[in-house]
Amino acid sequence: MIEVTIRTIVRPIAAGDPPHTRALPGQVLNSGERRPMSTGMSHVSSSARWFGTGHSTLADPAAAGAEAATAALAGREPAIVFVFCSVGYHVPELFDALREQVGADTVIVGCTTSGQLTDGRVSRNGVAMTAWGGAGFTVRTRVARAVNDRLREAGAEAAACLSGVEDEHRALLLIADGLTGSHHDVVRGAFSVAGATIPLVGGCAGDDLTYVRTYQFHGGRDGVQIMSDAVIGVAVGSDRPLGVGIAHGWQKDGDALVVTRSRDGRVLELDGEPALDVYLRRLGIEESVLDDPAAFRQLAFHHPLGLSRRTGEDLRVIHEADRTDRSLLCLADVPQGALGWLMTSDLDSLLKGADEASGQALDALGGEPALGMLLFDCGARWVKLGDTGVRRELAAIGKRLGDVPFGGFYTTGEFARVRGALGMHHFTLVTLALA
Repeated sequence: MIEVTIRTIVRPIAAGDPPHTRALPGQVLNSGERRPMSTGMSHVSSSARWFGTGHSTLADPAAAGAEAATAALAGREPAIVFVFCSVGYHVPELFDALREQVGADTVIVGCTTSGQLTDGRVSRNGVAMTAWGGAGFTVRTRVARAVNDRLREAGAEAAACLSGVEDEHRALLLIADGLTGSHHDVVRGAFSVAGATIPLVGGCAGDDLTYVRTYQFHGGRDGVQIMSDAVIGVAVGSDRPLGVGIAHGWQKDGDALVVTRSRDGRVLELDGEPALDVYLRRLGIEESVLDDPAAFRQLAFHHPLGLSRRTGEDLRVIHEADRTDRSLLCLADVPQGALGWLMTSDLDSLLKGADEASGQALDALGGEPALGMLLFDCGARWVKLGDTGVRRELAAIGKRLGDVPFGGFYTTGEFARVRGALGMHHFTLVTLALA
């Protein structure tokens, strides 16, 4: 495993225009930075906390990385930089300009995606960077490798990054390969270390919904590793509140179904019948749709399976059907004996879900102004929303946040929980707000 620990480097603010807030020539800052509130405590630093984003769709990965990094950092030294990019950009050259601009203690993490977003901009092909720094943050990371056959152990390894992080406010952020089996085991492993009280957020890497191979990134100024089959844990500590939001905007469609036979993410029977037969009958669809796997996947993205939870329905993406055993394949566990429904939604409901997820995270800050927000949005939501709907979703988030900057990526599954042991989601928007 690989482990990196940093605490933010504090520099005093000079009179006049401070270095941390000075824009580069020809550049407008989009950072949400502010001076810390005075408390009269001798340990309070005068270094401004900041949160920056950058986004590029230049075709050349090196040029795109330079453009995104320059916008996100604006000459400031970050504690951490998140790099989210489409799968064609996962080359060392993407990170060259970024590594030139960060400090020796900066952590760089990220992954490939099924889309990336920042401050109202969204792209299928491109790179987005989100960074923060200044006083009062602690960041500690740990990487688990070769995790496919040991997901629970890997989740525990990644969550061990929390060791030594004693800040008043803490959260555990996970980034995992999106194609490594049942991610609920990652959550269970992380839970065994983090316990029930530390909030959990994050997402699974994507590859433009092709389900072939995803990549994860971890490193710093001296180099960045490009990996697959990994789980990255990021312990975030802060002397100010952290807020988590979780919402999806889907509703039950039709009568309840009992998962009478399942194995991990494979649903074999619903109500005692072959699951595929029940699914097609409920939707009124001929079996010929299975002749084109891509067409079936697109259809299934509009009709996920919802599982009953105490806090509402937890969604599962149906991404494949097996004609041999008449099963449905999901990207996360579907427990045998669970009560479920087919789910439906529309544009207004999905937009309401985005507003709710953003609002929950802001409300959890307890009245303190937000510095910035990380977003983990399901790639299948983009399919349901369409391109126009995605732009409206970002507009809804932007309206809720005002001038607070935000950035993130479209995932192959989302990690989120405020308390308790559950934490694997699909078709959901997960948010992490920093004060």
